[in-house]
Amino acid sequence: MTTEYVYLDNAATTPIKPQVRKAMLPYLTEEAFGNPSSAHRVGRRARSGLERARRSVAHALGAEPRDVYFTSGGTEADNLAVIGTALASKARGGPFRVAVSGLEHKAVLDAAHAVEGLGGEAVVLPVDRGGRVDLTALDAALARGLAVVSVMWVNNETGLIPNAADVARRCEAAAVPFHTDAVQAVGKVPCNVTLMPISLLTVSGHKIGAPKGIGALIVRDHDLVEPLIHGGGQQSGIRPGTENVAGAVALGVAVELATREREQAATATSALRDDLEERLRRAIPGLQVHGAHADRAPHISSVSVPAADAESLMMHLDMAGVACSSGSACSTGTVSISHVLSALGVPDELAVGTLRFSFRLENRASDVDRVVETLPGAVEKVRKLTEQLQR
Repeated sequence: MTTEYVYLDNAATTPIKPQVRKAMLPYLTEEAFGNPSSAHRVGRRARSGLERARRSVAHALGAEPRDVYFTSGGTEADNLAVIGTALASKARGGPFRVAVSGLEHKAVLDAAHAVEGLGGEAVVLPVDRGGRVDLTALDAALARGLAVVSVMWVNNETGLIPNAADVARRCEAAAVPFHTDAVQAVGKVPCNVTLMPISLLTVSGHKIGAPKGIGALIVRDHDLVEPLIHGGGQQSGIRPGTENVAGAVALGVAVELATREREQAATATSALRDDLEERLRRAIPGLQVHGAHADRAPHISSVSVPAADAESLMMHLDMAGVACSSGSACSTGTVSISHVLSALGVPDELAVGTLRFSFRLENRASDVDRVVETLPGAVEKVRKLTEQLQR
């Protein structure tokens, strides 16, 4: 990748921050590479780094160190939260039923459907065009009994901020555990387990400058969750297996940095997002911004271009040195519409032309300039080609 390449896909993944790389290096070398369960000197060094990372994550997110369980990433943490809580409820003789919003990441939605495959039930709660969960539907599900409710803090495709706090308070009143996927919230919006009644919270490292393959689940009541894997008993048996010490150290530093830089990053990224959207609206007839008048996180812009498919637009942008992502997936000649856009009521013909631009603190105004210089021409080319093919 050259220095001229504009990277605006930060909601997908981010580069490792220099401070994070420096912090993890000793745990990849002879200095502290040991197994943290070992009693010798190198093992103790690894254990010290692991527990320091646990304290860092806990402090940044308002939890206790004993509540932090390191995982291989957000997907594993979401699965542990949804399936593990459902299994624990079933084991206690409670409901084997989970409820999730229609906006959830596939890690949560598919985990809910996995509960169905195990003989349980999954309830998918509808949302309005602003991403807010239908509270009447939630109340009906709570009245039937639930093992857990999961509503994300920030949506990964649109940046919309659902009414998670309202959902959490209703869950608390019904004595039902509440889980939130905060993967896109940490470092973007105020994110702390004390801000609402949260039982479980998911965080992922590679969205905030740590490497891929590390995440954590905050579990505030250890009796809530049954383990999904079994082994040596590490992490109280809830998530056994030799810990990824270097990854945990990286996550600890990344969460600290993200929390410390949040306000600065929010100011910078929201300015870039708003500038991009305003200029694209003027340059591209019919362009729509999803959630423009709703509560959104500052770093994500989801736009739809009528009469153009996102995959073709992305190809043109990539050739011009711009990375972004789409709101649909193209496979074997067919287009699969994003379940998030469908849940928000976006028509299929508009959803197929959806692009997501996502920013981080290091992005600059010149990055927006490149998109604005490139995308209108790409839209014109794609529309002309589409018209020719339809004749």
